[in-house]
This record gives sequence, structure tokens and C-alpha cells, in this order.
Amino acid sequence: MPNDTILWTVSVSKDTDNAVRSFLAQRGMKKRDLSKFIEDAVKWRVIDQTMAEARGKFADLPPEALESIIDEAVTTTRQANVPKAG
Repeated sequence: MPNDTILWTVSVSKDTDNAVRSFLAQRGMKKRDLSKFIEDAVKWRVIDQTMAEARGKFADLPPEALESIIDEAVTTTRQANVPKAG
């Protein structure tokens, strides 16, 4: 982990602690790998929640309209990232 880490104090159930430690041990990971595992899990959960919110905002949009919006955004992004000649 980077040097700019923050210390968290978290509480989990004994069952969760046992499950995670067993999971890590089965994969040859050490106690110090717990922090990395938790950080990865939190990042995935944030992404999952963000995606769920985004899906909810477009739930009433017809699939064709959503596809059009996505295509337009992809095209615009690609055009903006093409290096200028010269």
C-alpha cells in the first residue's frame, strides 16, 4: 500500500473475520494482505453502488435512446483523445 494510507478501525462479526482470514489463508495470503483485500472490496462496492445508481437514473429510458446516448458519448470521447497532427 502507498505511504499515504489512513488507519481505519472497523468492527466485523466473528463469522466474517473467520471467513475472510480463511479465504486469505487458502490463497497463501498473509495477515498483512487483509488491508489490501479490504481496500479492493471497498473499491468494488463503491463501483457497484455507483453503477446501480446510474442504472436507476436511466431505467425509464428506452434501450434505443440509451444506446444512442452511449454511442454519442463514445464518439465524442474518441474524437477528443485523437492526437492533433503537426
